Amino acid sequence: MQKMTRSDIDKMITQIPGWKLEGEAIKKEWQFRNFSEAMVFINKIADLAEQHDHHPELYNVYNKVSLKFRTHDAGGLTLRDFKMAAEIDKLL
Repeated sequence: MQKMTRSDIDKMITQIPGWKLEGEAIKKEWQFRNFSEAMVFINKIADLAEQHDHHPELYNVYNKVSLKFRTHDAGGLTLRDFKMAAEIDKLL
């Protein structure tokens, strides 16, 4: 998959509310009522990532989850990252 241009990235980021650019990646954070709820969400992300063979950088501290996407093989963001972000947003 080909790395996106900055112009394309700027257009796509508007289609995934709450996601932000961070360097060559897109990032989003969530806060849940407790650790258990955070882990349920993380497990859903894990299943989705396995289905699509596209895995995020994922961080969890108690009830907070944050993740980043970038396509390492392409050296930056691709359409695949934005599709995964949109799919993750549907999990909630």
